Amino acid sequence: MKAEYINPFLESARIVIEQVANIRPTTGQLGVKDVKFVEKYIWIQIGMTGQMEGDVVFGLAEDVALKMVSAMMGGFVITEMDEMGKSAISELGNMISGNASTMLFNQGVRVDITPPKLVQSANAAGFTPKKALTIPLIMDGIGELDIQVLIT
Repeated sequence: MKAEYINPFLESARIVIEQVANIRPTTGQLGVKDVKFVEKYIWIQIGMTGQMEGDVVFGLAEDVALKMVSAMMGGFVITEMDEMGKSAISELGNMISGNASTMLFNQGVRVDITPPKLVQSANAAGFTPKKALTIPLIMDGIGELDIQVLIT
C-alpha cells in the first residue's frame, strides 16, 4: 500500500469540507491500523476500480456527522440522522472521492468510483477487518473525520 494514495483524498477532503462547511480542517497523524466498524459511527464507503482497486472509507462518530450535516446546511441544527442527513453525508463522501479521482487522473492514475454506501451498523457492513492507511481530519467545533484507504 502506497502512502501517496491517501494524499489526493486528504487534499480533496480539505477542499470540499472548506467549501461545504466553511471549516478548514487540520491533519492528524498518518498511520496504518486495523479497520473495524464500531457502533455509534457512520461510515461512507466508496469503491474504486481501475488502476487502483479497493475502498476508501470515511468514518465519523454519529454526533460528528450530525454537526457536519448541520454545518453543510448553513448552521441549521440537525438532531437525528434522517434521510436528508444521510443523503448529505453520503454526498460529502461522493464529492471528496470524485474530486480525488480527478486529482489521481491528473497524476496519470485512472480510477472509477462507485456510488457511496452509507453504513451505520458494523453488522450491516459485511466488512472483514483489515489494515488500512488512515489519517484523521480534525475539524474545529465539529470533531474528526477518519479517511481510511484500503487500496491494493
